[in-house]
Amino acid sequence: MASQSRKAAITSGNDDGILARVSQSTVVYHGKKAASNTAYVTKRLVKSTGKAAWILGTTFLILAVPFFIAYDRDQQITELELQNASLLGTPAPAGK
Repeated sequence: MASQSRKAAITSGNDDGILARVSQSTVVYHGKKAASNTAYVTKRLVKSTGKAAWILGTTFLILAVPFFIAYDRDQQITELELQNASLLGTPAPAGK
């Protein structure tokens, strides 16, 4: 008898069915709220991570790339001085 009334409650179209009661429960409400909050935080984190990557990339371009260019230029000048010194027969500069 009891199983028939449960089947009737599940399959009936009224608001007293188990699916209606579950969807109105506080557990489902808090679960939906937690999922919504998680999605919001994830979205904000991705957005701020993108901003941080942009700032880091542009800072690298502004500060590090000119340093590497100057360092490479200095290396080329040093190599040229060593090559000229060996061709001319003078000793290489000791300071570099």
